Amino acid sequence: MELRELRSFAAVAEDLHFGRAAGRLHLAPSAVSQHVARLERELGAALLARTSRSVTLTAAGEALLPEARRALRAVAAGASAARRAAAGTTGRLRMGFVDSAAYDLLPRLLAAFHQRLPEVHLDLREMSTEAQLDDLGDEIEATITRDVDPMPGVELTPLVDEPLVAAVDDEHPLADREALDLIELAEERFVLFPREHVPMVSDRLVGVCHVAGFRPREGARALQYATMLGLVAAGYGVAVVPAAARVVGSEHVSYVPLRDQHAISTLALALPGEDPTPLAAAFRDVALGVAPSLDRLLDPLRAEEDDEPS
Repeated sequence: MELRELRSFAAVAEDLHFGRAAGRLHLAPSAVSQHVARLERELGAALLARTSRSVTLTAAGEALLPEARRALRAVAAGASAARRAAAGTTGRLRMGFVDSAAYDLLPRLLAAFHQRLPEVHLDLREMSTEAQLDDLGDEIEATITRDVDPMPGVELTPLVDEPLVAAVDDEHPLADREALDLIELAEERFVLFPREHVPMVSDRLVGVCHVAGFRPREGARALQYATMLGLVAAGYGVAVVPAAARVVGSEHVSYVPLRDQHAISTLALALPGEDPTPLAAAFRDVALGVAPSLDRLLDPLRAEEDDEPS
């Protein structure tokens, strides 16, 4: 049983006229007649009663028509789903992200992506940068990274350069400063990420401090920014964190902007360097459209200024 036979039968059954059905299908009437005849031979039953003046459905035709319609709708729906998937407009996107991207960037990207492609299901996985890069192209199709340098086999799309800020407890002498130079923290103890777990982020902070003229001294360790800021509030040291991390910090932590121009952290979208999936490419397009609107990340003081009465 072929689809063209079902299509010809359904068209004739609906129009009860071979000529009109043939015109609708853009076929010759003889071709439609042949399709129906082959279908009847396959089923071993007459589907249409034909006279020189009329066409009517037999009992077998009446039974087949609704099933034929269902089958044709299912085929059409499957073809449409396949085309949408190939075009990157439906399906499942397996995506990783660093936890700090969830503070500001990720919610904006997800909202924009859902608005554009509501039929796509996102399988989100919070991962370290190292785990993301290991799984990219295998377990995940795209990922939001922080402070990753260009590398073979990875397509990096920078999304935002986020300023770093100093996090100090409320009783710290620098807590009320409007801004400071990173070198002013040279004698402080830092709450740091353990390098053995997250070497890229750890090395990035050490590098920023090195450019400022010192190496940070360790006061405590933490694997998440929320834990890091809790330790700052408890007096275990100071920290240098992305501006967006302020949303998870303790109320007993003060955030002081840094004047150092190099004190930034870059959030980027990483895709496999060769043949990213259509959905991953579609997410990249959405991300590039959203990135210019991330003004609050680019100015750590703007949120506070907007809250002040005029």
